[in-house]
Amino acid sequence: MRLFKTFLLLAACLAQPLAGQAVDSLALSRRVVAAASLAAKEYALGVIPAGGQITQPEEVDEAKLFIQQAQFDVPGLPHTVRATSQHSLTRIAQLLESLAPPESVSRVTDSLVALITAGAGGPRVVEPLPARPPSLERGVVVYRERCAACHGETGLGDGPKAKRLKGPAPANLTDPAVMGNRSLLDIFRRIAVGTPGTAMPEFAEDLSADDRWAVASYVAAMQYGGSATGAVFAAVRRQIDSALARRSDKIAVDAYMTFEQVETSIRAKNAGLASELEGNFAWLRVRVARADEAERNTIRERLLAGLERAERVVADRPSGMSLFIASCFLLVREGFEAILIVAALMTFLAKAGAQERRREVARGAWAAVGASAITWVLVELLLQVTAGQREMIEGGTMLLAAAVLFYVSYWLLSKIEAAKWSAFVRGKMQNALASGSGIALSAVAFLAVYREGFETILFYQALFTSAGASSVSVVGGIAAGAVGLVAIYLLVNQLGLRVAMKPFFAVTGVMLYYMAFVFAGKGIAELQGAQIIPLTVIEGAPRIPVFGIYPTLESIVVQGLLLALAIVAAVWALRPKPKASGAPSEGDLLRSQ
Repeated sequence: MRLFKTFLLLAACLAQPLAGQAVDSLALSRRVVAAASLAAKEYALGVIPAGGQITQPEEVDEAKLFIQQAQFDVPGLPHTVRATSQHSLTRIAQLLESLAPPESVSRVTDSLVALITAGAGGPRVVEPLPARPPSLERGVVVYRERCAACHGETGLGDGPKAKRLKGPAPANLTDPAVMGNRSLLDIFRRIAVGTPGTAMPEFAEDLSADDRWAVASYVAAMQYGGSATGAVFAAVRRQIDSALARRSDKIAVDAYMTFEQVETSIRAKNAGLASELEGNFAWLRVRVARADEAERNTIRERLLAGLERAERVVADRPSGMSLFIASCFLLVREGFEAILIVAALMTFLAKAGAQERRREVARGAWAAVGASAITWVLVELLLQVTAGQREMIEGGTMLLAAAVLFYVSYWLLSKIEAAKWSAFVRGKMQNALASGSGIALSAVAFLAVYREGFETILFYQALFTSAGASSVSVVGGIAAGAVGLVAIYLLVNQLGLRVAMKPFFAVTGVMLYYMAFVFAGKGIAELQGAQIIPLTVIEGAPRIPVFGIYPTLESIVVQGLLLALAIVAAVWALRPKPKASGAPSEGDLLRSQ
């Protein structure tokens, strides 16, 4: 019994040191895996694919330093893998010195990583991926506390300590040329082990794994305007290309694991699209090693098209402020033009000595307002259809809105001269007065105001479609625009506000064209989402959702045509024209009487 107690006591005394050794061994395994993996990535950036020629010496030097760091940590690896790991690292160092092809370095590195990972307990132990998406908000906090002093608040490498550091300057974290080929895992590893030969320290001991993932996520998002989702989609696309180029089912699995960071968000908004992408990723994993070139191209095209649609679903929504401004502008512009039209009609009646007939114009205007409200209700009833049909109708609505906006913007541009506007109003009213019919006068006002109302309904339907779940901002813009219209009406009708027509038409024409351009791009995107028209991804093309610009052939062609038409229309409308004798000058103003 005494012997048994003594054994338990010795076991208790030894347990803590042995546990400490296990923890140290695991930490060093992670360091070696990270250093070797980063070395292979940096070497591939600094040497041509065939080997034998250096393109970026600093990348090759950094790879060698990472291997030296890994060799220093080998004595702390699990005993079962220590000797083989040392041999593999020595082999990698030799390959780097001989400027071997990067592919051969990657093969030896992959074998080394697999060996150490198995010896230390498996992938979930050596490099546990975060259980939930890293917090971008927490990443901002950690970045400002630990990174901004060197890399700068915006990641440009211009922090207050940057000029005093020895060695290479801090990297510009917003530069795609520097960060474009680095996955979230690469950045996480870099933060953990630092960069040998530079002032970049290791943070594995100072920051928790969650904080390292958070700041890695924030750094990865910097080149995408702070969008973590944009960074994830970019990483998935790079991994797909890498898997197909290397015929690697392992990289294909990595691509799917990266995609899983956004899969839940995609499934919540479009379950069918999420399932389609899952199937295409499975196709990639199963066939990547054996597929011929035609099949690989098909897999790639389907994945890239699906990812393009998915990124629009979860990431490409305009900001609340931009929606509010657009919404307020639309109501003020359309309502203001209606006010000006009614004011012009009233002014014409006063000058014609028929003031008693103003009531007929007012009756037609109010009837148009009621008809516009009924039209909106009917449009909403029309949209109560299935999801696929709704996408098709919404896409068609946005394209129709773009066409009408473009026409109206050109129509306004062609009416910059006050003489044209005055002639337009006089012609309509003279015909109505000549008929002697009160209904004819009301009809002029009704058609003029209802046109504005119908346009407003069409534009707002497109704007609500663009806003998605952010419709509160659109509603807020409507409320603010309504208040502005009341103020404008009082100023025009009660105080005789003089309105300069040329600046009004010029400014609103430009703003309407901008919205037409945006709606054209987003309308094509909606129809592609409904799979009504094809989606052909153009690699390297810009993605600027705020302008409705997407990297697809179809949307770029439509927007390019709209841009060309705008240039032709502007040149035609602004061409020098001889002045007719007796015509009112450009300075003519419209005001209520």
